[in-house]
Amino acid sequence: MKITIACVGRAGRAKHDAAQSLIDDYRSRLPWPVVIREVEDRKSGGGAIERRAREAALLLTGLPKGAVIVALDEKGKSLTSRQFAETLAAWRDGGEQDVAFLIGGADGLDKAVLARARLVLSLSAMTWPHLLARVLLLEQLYRAWSLQTGHPYHRD
Repeated sequence: MKITIACVGRAGRAKHDAAQSLIDDYRSRLPWPVVIREVEDRKSGGGAIERRAREAALLLTGLPKGAVIVALDEKGKSLTSRQFAETLAAWRDGGEQDVAFLIGGADGLDKAVLARARLVLSLSAMTWPHLLARVLLLEQLYRAWSLQTGHPYHRD
């Protein structure tokens, strides 16, 4: 399975950040290829609705054809780590080759993204900084892999 994380942000902003170190660590542990694609809305003007629509177009452009889209949203479904692992395994076993996780900007994700998502997922009832959301997602992907393979990282 190939993983894409498409997120709104500023490319290169966190090169020496502690969060970036954690992102790199979890990416290196995963056996699945992980592409992180940052997009930035460089247009000014307009309110939150216009900004979300522009960001949605940027996020959706360049996703692997036929990828399962997972939108990260605070109002999304909460899954346990085991349920998340089982969901990924079901997609894999069902022949899905690409899963794309989309993380919006400060105003959240546009309705067009939410409508295209097979799963709208909440990482927490709390709001997290976008870089930490990436860390949380990558850690959960690693945990899912460990659950699927019986690796001792996740203990019941």
